[in-house]
Order: sequence, then structure tokens, then C-alpha cells
Amino acid sequence: GSLGEPRDLFALPSARRPLPPPRWPVECEVIKETIEHIEWVPPEPEPFCQPMGHEWPLATRSEEQGTVVYHLSPVPPGSCFTRARVGGAPGPLSSPAVPLEGPQDTTLLFESRFESGNLQQAVKVGPYEYVLTLRPDLYTTKHTQWFYFRVQNTRRDPLYRFTITNLAKPKSLYGEGMRPLLYSQRDAQSRGVGWRRVGTDIRYYRGGGEEPAAFCLSWMVRFPHDGDTCFFAHSYPYTYSDLQRYLRALAGDPVCSQYCAVRALCRSLAGNIIYLLTITSPAGTVAKRAVVLSARAHPGESGSSWAMRGFLDFLLSAHPDARLLRRLFVFKVVPMLNPDGVVVGNSRCSLAGRDPNRAYGTALQGSFPGVWHLRAMVERVLAEREVVLYCDFHGHSRKNNVFMYGCDGGGAGTGLRLHQRVFPLMLSKNAPDKFSFPSCKFKVQKSKAGTGRVVMWRMGVTNSYTMEVAFGGSTLGRRNSHFTTEDLKSLGYHLCDTLLDFCDPHPAKFQQCLSEVDALLRQRLGRELGSGWSDVSPSELESSTSGSDSSVSDG
Repeated sequence: GSLGEPRDLFALPSARRPLPPPRWPVECEVIKETIEHIEWVPPEPEPFCQPMGHEWPLATRSEEQGTVVYHLSPVPPGSCFTRARVGGAPGPLSSPAVPLEGPQDTTLLFESRFESGNLQQAVKVGPYEYVLTLRPDLYTTKHTQWFYFRVQNTRRDPLYRFTITNLAKPKSLYGEGMRPLLYSQRDAQSRGVGWRRVGTDIRYYRGGGEEPAAFCLSWMVRFPHDGDTCFFAHSYPYTYSDLQRYLRALAGDPVCSQYCAVRALCRSLAGNIIYLLTITSPAGTVAKRAVVLSARAHPGESGSSWAMRGFLDFLLSAHPDARLLRRLFVFKVVPMLNPDGVVVGNSRCSLAGRDPNRAYGTALQGSFPGVWHLRAMVERVLAEREVVLYCDFHGHSRKNNVFMYGCDGGGAGTGLRLHQRVFPLMLSKNAPDKFSFPSCKFKVQKSKAGTGRVVMWRMGVTNSYTMEVAFGGSTLGRRNSHFTTEDLKSLGYHLCDTLLDFCDPHPAKFQQCLSEVDALLRQRLGRELGSGWSDVSPSELESSTSGSDSSVSDG
């Protein structure tokens, strides 16, 4: 820039400038097309399907008998991230898909070399049957869960079967009636219809032989049109570019800009900006308490971005409650903590090849810049004001509904131990058809010591939570259906309602919830308390009904 203009260290989104395109590791090939999807909410709820049991479907043939029709060369095992550039791998693109032999060739053309895409290989084992392999998180050999890929050359009449054979988790909501998502480009263009749940005979089962065990997801589906371009995904995609488009619109809105500052928290390993939003009304900042929110530490949990989107939509709106919230609090929001993982289509890891939500205790600035800077930012905020709430948004693949993990370290006075349960209870009252209080857990497990919520809690944020949003949907309040993007966004609005209830100067709601929590826990213990709550261990307070929390928990 000319003299007198600040040097532009971070290309922050502005309405006047093109967005900085995502930076990819040089091992990744990236196609030139922009992939964008319309937003759409189905007019009717999309019910879960009848679970099909966990047996191997009879029709599945093994991939040895098939033809490889799509293959991306894997990143060599043991390699580490070295450098990134816009557009990924330099030089001409390879051709991972087998070319069609003519108009009568009904082979599907697969593609996944776009933002958040994940598919390593497709093998055609029958005229309309494909066996698929997902790409592990970059620079690791595990964490296969997220999938998102494109198919072209579809036919309308046949019933296709797809089987993903290398999923990492032994249990999945696909075994309980969840269905995958399909997007048809033609339906989007001609009818304004977007992502929808599809599939019949959906099975989730243990694959053959090899150790470590791999799990399979199999479904049958008909495509809506001949010669269409379609996409399949594990959850509604929300990419880094989607976030940047959203932030650019904010930057171009003169009203929003008065109370929302978009800054760079830091850069990721690949050099993508990790954004920090500070949202508060300009007046009287000194006395305000702070609220800290983050999402997408785990890139495959895209539902958390839709919840974050709903939160921002509401908080930045002209609604009287939003105005009140901006007057009462300073919000510090990191909407996408792991943009590199989101860009490359990882499930859990950043380009360090490790889980960022286990690194808060030990994070090195060099390996986990987002986590390190978020933690440092919260330390700075705590030095000048109370942080009334920290909440990190995640997705959960084994339990339906929405719930929270909080922190009960035991030993604190009666009051505090119950207090940590009040916010989630209030949220369950504000979103009774989505949020399940009985699914919430408050025990601090050893394996969770490095998570954002536990570290922030130890730093002095009493109300520190992970919000878990099921990949499936809700089983509550006469619902038995998948979440839509509107459902996910509404969680953001409900979080805002709940914050106002929680911090209401008239303590009636808070007191009522406190006594309810007290009664619920007494009932769960099934015994009288001697000296109040202080001598009851946190594990005794965990519900015996909500199932055991194994070490692969999504939090």
C-alpha cells in the first residue's frame, strides 16, 4: 500500500477485496471449480429409518473382484506437514478417475479434490455397486469418519449400493437410523432443493479380518436424475470459504461493523487466518463480563459451524435481546479453530496430525497456533474481567440430541457443584425438542485433561462447556427426525436466550433451576446426603442411564 496506509499483514475480509483463497498442503491436488451449495430446509421433518442390524449385507462383493474407478495417491505414511500454497499441489492435475468408454458407459465419475472433500478410492464391484475408502486425516493413519465427495454420470432408474469400508468407530448413529446426505445439482438449480437425507438398507457393521478393526457403512440409493452431478456427505458441509463469505458480508455491513470487529487471532500452520470476532456495543465496556465461544476444533464436526452461524446471525441482528446481550457482555468468538483440517477434509486433526482438543494443556505455539492463541487470549481477558461462559461447539457421532459436557471436579462447596449444571438445564428448557439434560456429563476424566473446557475451567472459568451436537437428530418431544441446518442454527439462538436467563438480575429462574438440579441429583444418588454435596464423588453423580463414556468420545 501507499505510505500512510497500515501494511496489510492479514488480508481480513473486506467487501472491497477478493477473499484470500484457502492455502493447502503441497501434497494435495485441488480442482479449479468452486463448489457451492444452496441452503435449503426440507418442508417436512426427515425421520430416522428403521435400523437394519449389524450384519454384513448379503449383496456386497469384495473389492478384489472389482475395478478401481477412482484413486488418489495417499500421502506417504510417516510424512509431516512441510509447506502450503494457494491451490495445493503445483503443476497439472492427475486424473484419478477412469475415463468413460462412451455414452453407454454407466460408471460413476468420482471427485473429492475440493475444499473439505474426502474420498481416497472407489472400486466398482457391480454394475451399480461401489466399494469406497476414505482418506485418513493427513499425516496420520486414522480418524476416518468424515466423507464428502462428488459423483457424475448418474442414472435415474437403478438402485445403487455404496459401501465405505474403513471407518474408525465401532459405534455410529448410522446403526440407529441415521441416513447420509445427498445433494443434486439439478434439483438445486431447477427446484431450489438442497441437501436431503437419503438411503435405504443402511447398515453399519464390523468389516472383515484385519486388525485394527475397520467398520463399514453401506447404503442403497436412487439418484433423482440421469446425467446429474450429485454429492454425498456425512453432515452438512461448512467450509473455510463459507466462513470467509459470511465474514465478508459482515465487513460490508455498516451497522454490524459498529459492534463487531473481525480480526486475525493468528495464522494456522498452512497460513490460513484463524479469525477472532469481538462483539459488543461500543459503550461501557469496562464493566462488562465476557463470553468466549469457539467451534470446529474437529473439522469433521461441521454441524458445530451451523450452530455457530445461528449464534452469530442472532447476536449480530437488530433483535432487542441481541441488543441487550451486546450491551451486557463482550463476546470473543473463534468460529473456526482448525481451518486447515476443514480445508483438507480431516475428521479430527490439524496438520500437526494430532487432535487439537487434547492440546490445551501442553499446546506449543508452533504446533497448535489456534489453541495456543485462544488460550492466551482467554488469559488476557480473565486478567481484566470475569468470563461468565466458555463454550466449545462439537459434533457427536454415537448419541442423538444435543448435550453438554461440563466440569465438576468434586470437593468444591455445595453451591458451585450444582451451579455448573444450571446453564445446561436452562438450555434444555429453552430447546426441549433438541437438548437432553440427562445426556449431559460433568465428570473431568483424565483423558480429557487437555480439552478446551477442562483447561479453561482450571484457569478460572466456572461455567466451561463442550456443546455436543449429534450428527443424527432429535429423539425428544415427539420428534424422531434428523437435524436440519435450521435446527442446528436454532441452537445458536437458544444459547443466546439461555445466557439472558442465566444472567437475569432477578434470580427466580436461576434459583428454580438450582433446586431442580439438587432434586435430580438426590434422586439419582438414591440416598440421603450427610453434609451436603461436598463428600459425593463426581462419578457417583454421573447418570447410570446415559451409557459409559469411552475414550473415543467425540468431545
